[in-house]
Amino acid sequence: MTSKANYSTIPVDPERSLPTSPPNKKRIYVIVGSILLAVTGTVIVGSLILLGKKTLVPEPPRNVIMMISDGFGPASETFARQYSTWLNHQEVKHVLPLDEIHIGHSRTQSSSSLITDSAAGATAFACASKSYNGAIGVYPDKRPCGTVLESAKIHKQMLTGLVVTSRITHATPASFSSHVVGRDSENRIAEQQIGHSPLGRTVDLMFGGGACEFLSNTTANSCRTDNRDLFKEAKEKFGWDIRYGSREHLDALEDPALPLMALFAPSHMDYEIDRNPKEQPALHEMTAKALSILDKNSKKENKGFFLMIEGSRIDMAAHTNDPAAHVHDILEYQRTAQLVKEFIDQHPNTVMISTSDHETGGFTAGRQVGEDYPEYKWNPDVIKRVQNSSEALAADWEAFIQREKDEEKIDIYLRQVVIEQALGIQDITESEIAKVRAWAYSGKTVIDLSYIFADLVSRRALIGWSTHGHTAVDVNLYAKGDGTEVLRGSHENTEIGDFIVDYLGLDLTIITEKLQDLSMDDSVPENNVAAFHG
Repeated sequence: MTSKANYSTIPVDPERSLPTSPPNKKRIYVIVGSILLAVTGTVIVGSLILLGKKTLVPEPPRNVIMMISDGFGPASETFARQYSTWLNHQEVKHVLPLDEIHIGHSRTQSSSSLITDSAAGATAFACASKSYNGAIGVYPDKRPCGTVLESAKIHKQMLTGLVVTSRITHATPASFSSHVVGRDSENRIAEQQIGHSPLGRTVDLMFGGGACEFLSNTTANSCRTDNRDLFKEAKEKFGWDIRYGSREHLDALEDPALPLMALFAPSHMDYEIDRNPKEQPALHEMTAKALSILDKNSKKENKGFFLMIEGSRIDMAAHTNDPAAHVHDILEYQRTAQLVKEFIDQHPNTVMISTSDHETGGFTAGRQVGEDYPEYKWNPDVIKRVQNSSEALAADWEAFIQREKDEEKIDIYLRQVVIEQALGIQDITESEIAKVRAWAYSGKTVIDLSYIFADLVSRRALIGWSTHGHTAVDVNLYAKGDGTEVLRGSHENTEIGDFIVDYLGLDLTIITEKLQDLSMDDSVPENNVAAFHG
């Protein structure tokens, strides 16, 4: 029996016409199949077109920016972050630009010592090889080793640059662009940098200090031992565009030709705390100009570039144990790092690596002064009051007492100008005054005087130092850009050189072979490296 009850809750439209015959399933399958085939074909063709377009667009040339914060250790990063946060009334979670890209650390010992110097440290980056303290672009057996900068220029026709706040012939920039057995041979380093090398000229841009190494010894402010005018040789033999003496030369650079050399001081550039912005550019300003020039020319020539940037004077302030000069140069380096990070965001074919060659000073943010158990603090307000580096004040004080013989005027100048105004110290003791005054009769150098001034600040700020030299501590490693993930963790400093070689596809062995005809002067005393700063 069939039930006529309707159990459906869906109402039926009585006026809807029912189909007179079942639908043609075969026709539906054909239509659906045709649609699917058309869609699939469109996807395949579209994919092929896209793939075709991808293969037609070449990968843009790669760029590497190697940043070196000379003498900058992990404790100094903490010091700078805490000082900046306190000074700018920021939240405690505030971080500096480098903190955001901290990926590991670098191990720094050289082939000759558990504590490296800057020459061996930079050679490890440049040649991807350990060497002895004092070595500039040479192996432990004193044979020249090919550098990443040289291979980038010779093998990849890349543009190359050096931007520093030291002399351009100093240990770090020299290790990428020259080869001498001892770092004091800065006259010879300058000769190689302009192009006197079996490789020819390999540097396209140099910004920094150190004009004295290029000036004939018949010229004022020269530090050459001969009468060669390397500026003239650079222009006439290698086509260099030379600018030196003032920041106006940097400001005037609109569309300069390469190679280009702009040097802004006879020796090292001033500490950031002392820098007169009308006379010398800051590190971030030189870097911005260098990146603009290299980027424009690399696009024009369809080439990549290699740029080494060094915050050179971070290290020198730490050698003096001068916390105020130290932190100002660190913060300027951080400004430069931020600029480079922004460049990478706009140029995804670029990577940056930032690390230090070593730590300097055995720095501690916290110090026990006296026998009583210390309070857990350090005093950023003491640092804020300092107006000049201890190095600049020592030179100023030495000059003043040489020209002034009135004891009362000397005492007033020391107390009011040097101690109260420049160092910001209002509680100087008579024993401290006596120590400064005794220096004039001690026969010690102006460097020793700068140590005295620096310690007056450090003791009050509760900042500690264990040495005027370097330490063996591992240093922070920072990186940004595609492919830099392989640098995470703990690495020997030579592995940073290895990374650059792999990233750019370089061949240091061939460069090394081409350098074997380079005459190497082996006259540097073996113990000469002990006196090095840096």
